[in-house]
Amino acid sequence: MAENEPVGELDARYSGPDTPAAQWAQAVSILQEAEVFWVATVRPDGRPHVTPLLAVWWEGGLHFCTGVDERKNKNLQSNPHCVLTTGCNSFGEGLDLVVEGEAVQLSDDDVLNRLADAYAVKYGSGWRFDVHDGRFHNDGGPAAVYRVVPETVFAFTKGRFGQTRWRFGQD
Repeated sequence: MAENEPVGELDARYSGPDTPAAQWAQAVSILQEAEVFWVATVRPDGRPHVTPLLAVWWEGGLHFCTGVDERKNKNLQSNPHCVLTTGCNSFGEGLDLVVEGEAVQLSDDDVLNRLADAYAVKYGSGWRFDVHDGRFHNDGGPAAVYRVVPETVFAFTKGRFGQTRWRFGQD
């Protein structure tokens, strides 16, 4: 799958006068290298649920897994809209990213095997998953695997302070 090359729009309301828009290549690099992400989902009663997890940027989307009995999986079953965030905890430098999209559960074992390889490359052999029956499996039991293709991504530049937005698949 070819990588999208969107043009970022700098929002002057939230940006310093000399701050340029963040570049998509930098955002992709952060998505590829970040070790920890936070996912926000919506409980059936409308309350938010946020939890940290590992994710892999692969073929133009963020991928993550969750135990089939975990709250985030239950939430995504009833409402697939979610937000994934990553960045750094520094105020004076860095780039924080917010990825908005819809989580689509993957079940094709061939795709999941390739994704399991990507997890092992990124996180090491401790994160090696067996794949069968449309799920990841390890000592923690079966896990549902999701793909989030970005609909909107926000980048928050720190230090010089700027907000860049990229939109995907929208007119």
